[in-house]
Amino acid sequence: MKTGLPILLAFGLFLIPGLAETKPNIIYILADDLGYGDLGCYGQKDIQTPHVDRLAKAGIRFTQHYAGSNICAPARCVFITGLHTGHCYIRNNKPLPFEGNAPIPADSQTIPKLLKTAGYRTGAMGKWGLGYPGSSGDPTRQGFDHFFGYNCQRQAHSYYPPHLWRNTEKVILEGNSKGQKKQYSHDLLTDEALQFIRDNQSQPFFLYLPYTIPHTAFQVPDLGIYKDKSWTTSQKTQAAMITRLDRDVGRIEALLKELGLDKNTLVIFTSDNGPHGAGGTLPKFNAAGPLRARKGSMYEGGIRVPFVASWPGKIKPGTESDHISCFQDMLPTFAEMAGVNVPGRTDGISMLPALLGKETQRKHQFLYWERAGSTAVRQGKWKAVHAGKGAKRKLELYDLEADIGETKDLAADFPEIARRMLQIMEDSHEDSPFFTLNFDEIARQKGIELKPGKRKKKKRK
Repeated sequence: MKTGLPILLAFGLFLIPGLAETKPNIIYILADDLGYGDLGCYGQKDIQTPHVDRLAKAGIRFTQHYAGSNICAPARCVFITGLHTGHCYIRNNKPLPFEGNAPIPADSQTIPKLLKTAGYRTGAMGKWGLGYPGSSGDPTRQGFDHFFGYNCQRQAHSYYPPHLWRNTEKVILEGNSKGQKKQYSHDLLTDEALQFIRDNQSQPFFLYLPYTIPHTAFQVPDLGIYKDKSWTTSQKTQAAMITRLDRDVGRIEALLKELGLDKNTLVIFTSDNGPHGAGGTLPKFNAAGPLRARKGSMYEGGIRVPFVASWPGKIKPGTESDHISCFQDMLPTFAEMAGVNVPGRTDGISMLPALLGKETQRKHQFLYWERAGSTAVRQGKWKAVHAGKGAKRKLELYDLEADIGETKDLAADFPEIARRMLQIMEDSHEDSPFFTLNFDEIARQKGIELKPGKRKKKKRK
């Protein structure tokens, strides 16, 4: 069964009382490798996240929200284009022989492009990962009026990079390349985001904040309240990084209130995939909560993520939703908020009714993921995972209502359901030209000398 037919939302805005008065601002904060159990509002005991917890208390917390993929680049592609990984262009991370990542096509339908048609100013500060500088996938060519951050996600593995990008300008960070570690990238991203809000307070804006915390490396200017803990250095650093991110969520919220924008701004906080678990942080902090596995896996720990949203006066405080949703839902949701059509294909369903506590929320027939030969489907309470190689490749089936930790494979007990899930996997995949591009040739055209063995080394990163 094929999904992704165009949907029209031109009149949907007026079905929700009060939304037609003025176009709301939208802030989407995307943490990097933050697990389902890394926040206090999802059960975390050791790491302090008071500001995100307050967002959840003032708004809504979703318990069954999913990332677009189990790793970075494809998750971002699903979010920005509204297409799941069986249809979107980027299906995996792909190291290139030069700075940047495989680009999404120039004609991609993206969230910022749609919102610009409704008069929004659009900004992104953080990790991009969907094109190299100057390519068709450059954020400035995909609808963003202002970009500041890492164009290349591999460079985002350091919080003290030699440079960042502001639109098409390479911004040299003095001292960082010499190892002096004077400019912490996360702080720079937040400062730029706060300025973007100030500069655009008189018009509707969309601010996308794909932060890099808590992705490795373990780097933070200070350990703060964790410095005297009897933990490993990696554990103290990871906790301090997450609390620093939380602090800046609070700074954003404070500025919105100062400018009188808070009641007209939807703020969402989520993560791009499950926890990385490096340095013993996964067992120490129970970063995946009750879920199985971590980043890179098709089990729940790799793809189910925290999702909290606050919108004073619109979202009822202290609410919780078990609505099953995913990254591709953001494009139609934001389009409905802005009162614009989604003219192209999308696999998403607007989750605005669920955000506002309405009973009119449509549900997905299923959710689908694929990467590197592994696939997964969520349909109602059922979850199927098809992974492995050769004779070890098999389909597993889990009842998530009874077994959130995916401990008991029920494929043999429910063969009809297992066959249905396999059929959904077969029908949901379309080939992408992504893997046929010759980036070595592109490097030569760019005048970049490819040294023997250099690319192989990058692949191991």
